[in-house]
Amino acid sequence: MTAQTPEPPSLTVYRLLRRAIIEQALLPGARLPEDAIGEQFGVSRTLVRQSLGRLEAEGLVETRRNRGAFVAEPSLEEAKQIFEVRHVLERDVIDRLIRRISVIGLDSLEAHVVQEERVRGKNGPVSIRLAGEFHILLAELSGNAVLARYVSELVSRCSLILAMYRRRHSTDCAVDEHRQIIRALRERDPEAAKKIMDDHLGAVAGRAELEAPGEDLETVLARYGREMTG
Repeated sequence: MTAQTPEPPSLTVYRLLRRAIIEQALLPGARLPEDAIGEQFGVSRTLVRQSLGRLEAEGLVETRRNRGAFVAEPSLEEAKQIFEVRHVLERDVIDRLIRRISVIGLDSLEAHVVQEERVRGKNGPVSIRLAGEFHILLAELSGNAVLARYVSELVSRCSLILAMYRRRHSTDCAVDEHRQIIRALRERDPEAAKKIMDDHLGAVAGRAELEAPGEDLETVLARYGREMTG
């Protein structure tokens, strides 16, 4: 058996920081000092800078002149535009899936929802991430890699929006809504599937709830940094 090629450290740092942002452990506006990240993850500042640059290209991080990198803080207008575009793209995803999704694809969506159900009410950050990854999986199954990439970016940025404007996925509802989408896809009913998706995304954008204060930077980096050596 051929040994698996190790993941480049810069990619690992990027992936872990991205997950911390999506899981809302690192909240909008949080400072991301290169030295602190490098120390916690055991990598050079150069590798950290590369990872932050990749996150900035995805709209998850912003660099402020003479101040360094921060978790992005989308404006209210930008937030509205992101949800508008996401609605359009995910309706296109539905149209494509109605025409081409296989039984294997439907089963993979069902398996993902099972994962969501396992953590429902037990692990809020993971629930947030899995809820978004359901939509990314839908886009990947559409067979259009460019569409899937754009949906993935928008889903990630929506996590920032939900954190910044105190809107959070109600995972109890999300799991049920995800199952309804799968059911409509199995029945090859595009209108039902698109209506459920529209209602679902509208509910995501409209849910609001006060959140507990975020963890301090050192605690978050230490928790995610353990995976560098795990």
